[in-house]
Amino acid sequence: MAKTTEDLRRFYDSELAPDLNVLEEARKKIAGKLVLIGALIALVFAVSSVLYYTFTVNNDVRFYLFAIFGSVALWLFVLKALTRNYVSDFKSKIIHRIVGFIAANLNYEKENYVSQVDFINCGIFRKKPDRYKGDDRVTGTIDSTGLEFSEIHAEYVTRDSKGRTNYHTIFKGLFFIADFNKSFSGKTFILPDATEWLLGEFGSMLQSLNKGRGELIKLEDPEFEKLFVVYGDDQVEARYILSTSLMKRIVDFKNKSNKVLHISFVGSKIFIAISYSKDLFEPRIFQTLLDFKPVLEYYEDLELAIGIVEDLNLNLRIWSKR
Repeated sequence: MAKTTEDLRRFYDSELAPDLNVLEEARKKIAGKLVLIGALIALVFAVSSVLYYTFTVNNDVRFYLFAIFGSVALWLFVLKALTRNYVSDFKSKIIHRIVGFIAANLNYEKENYVSQVDFINCGIFRKKPDRYKGDDRVTGTIDSTGLEFSEIHAEYVTRDSKGRTNYHTIFKGLFFIADFNKSFSGKTFILPDATEWLLGEFGSMLQSLNKGRGELIKLEDPEFEKLFVVYGDDQVEARYILSTSLMKRIVDFKNKSNKVLHISFVGSKIFIAISYSKDLFEPRIFQTLLDFKPVLEYYEDLELAIGIVEDLNLNLRIWSKR
């Protein structure tokens, strides 16, 4: 039976509150140190800038830019160093137990993540990552459906004319894998669709030119077609997978999450990439832990991913694997 907000509130009061009180004291001490160190860094920046301006004939704006970036980089380094153990304790004591509260047979690993092999093999993103990292991996089963998800940040690298390295995000967010209980002979991709909505018939033409993912597959669901574009290398199988009920469930999930979704069906699995700009399960160092709202946000982010099995009705075994 699905948990309610009232269930979470009782769990918060009875199980999480004692550890949150201890963690809150640690948070306050770390926040105080960060404020003090931040003030010292700002003071050094201000004094060095004044001295440079006073005693340098030709002021170079690069000095100030370097000083600003250096100050920010130093503060971020200190932030990470001071909060590392605190964040680890928070995830072990709070996030781990929220996952267990949602479903007892799920496993949580704070430092693990979905493999790069699975990320590449899903076929959703065309670029291969040069840098790949993540955390907060959850694995297990909901009823008879195996699932796995974690936060992922995948990037590719470019180098400019001076040989400087620049990293660009391919994907950042929750990456979800579940057993679809059918072995697909082809691959089907469901991608966000902006071109047709923006450009009408010309957008449809642009979609049809995207041959790298297979053929453009037109479906008979106007609401689904407004949100997504579908490609695949087997027209019959793609339509077989994307039944009327599944398309409606995907639309409902899109509206529920209000996130950018990429979906693929490969092998015998469904892959879903849910874009987020924030780190999902990190405690806010300058926000009190003794507030139900942040815990509710962690719960809702986790429940969104875990709830995909129910939202898309993945436990309905209408196919069997070949």
